[in-house]
Amino acid sequence: MSQNRLSLAVQEHGLNLPSDARVAIFAPYVGYDVHAVSREQCDIIQPLKPVYDAYEGAGYNVKVVEEGLYTTAIVVLPRAKEQARDLIARAVKCADLVIVDGQKTDGVDSLFKECRKRGEILGSFAKSHGRLFWFSGGDFSDWQAGPATQIEGGFETRPGVFSADAVDPASEMLAEVLPAKLGRVVADLGAGWGYLSKRVLERDGVEVLHLVEADHVALSCAEVNVQDKRAQFHWADATNFKPGHRVETVVMNPPFHTGRKADPDLGKAFITAAAKMMAPSGHLWMVANRHLPYEATLRESFQEVEDVGGDTRFKVLHAQRPTRVRR
Repeated sequence: MSQNRLSLAVQEHGLNLPSDARVAIFAPYVGYDVHAVSREQCDIIQPLKPVYDAYEGAGYNVKVVEEGLYTTAIVVLPRAKEQARDLIARAVKCADLVIVDGQKTDGVDSLFKECRKRGEILGSFAKSHGRLFWFSGGDFSDWQAGPATQIEGGFETRPGVFSADAVDPASEMLAEVLPAKLGRVVADLGAGWGYLSKRVLERDGVEVLHLVEADHVALSCAEVNVQDKRAQFHWADATNFKPGHRVETVVMNPPFHTGRKADPDLGKAFITAAAKMMAPSGHLWMVANRHLPYEATLRESFQEVEDVGGDTRFKVLHAQRPTRVRR
């Protein structure tokens, strides 16, 4: 497990983290080993709301982006290569010592080789199918992500957000199946950078659309892509989001990964949350990978459930009349 590499680096491999150092930890997931750094000396840099909330609840100082200069920056590698490079570049820019920790499946070995060509490697060791290394110096400015990327359709995205390179085909499929009228109040749970929300706003009669997204970076893209006075943007965990009033329709393409692991329970939690926020006659429209086991949860939460389309990869599901109406 990667959770113990940081502590081992300090205890056994000569990594020095002064007790008075100001440390930034970029993108740690829930359960990552941060015990080598005291709460008082570190900033957790985390744009994902559930993880942000978990660290804040544990007493850490949490920020969406880094602020000022640090003595040391620790980068916990994400899966997306461009996002990983951006985090390393930002770490180099704000700190003298940069520590990188990641799994081999996240490309840590290739990043180690690339960093070795640019900066001075001060230490490195491999353990538990991953590697931790630390270095100083070097020019990584070309790794830092630009302000935004425009993809087909004129949508703005950024490295690391879901479907950053093109419109997600599952969301596109759902948008084509949605009826002409969705009701006055609609919620898009897990709205991402806003493709599905923009298509929802093309329907007649929509007066309010709640875009609910846990990734602050994706939500900032949605604010650019969906410039409509009917849109309300919420940086929130969709599984416990409460709109403050009943919603007539929920649309969603729920994520099914928690960190690096596939987790169908996350999509099930989206379904349960959707049912709780709906009016008694509410409708849910969702798309999912064909193999994901959501039908049982849908039948527990709604009185009527039907498969209304899809292909060998995806299924589009329609549910109505929630049995778990919010009180």
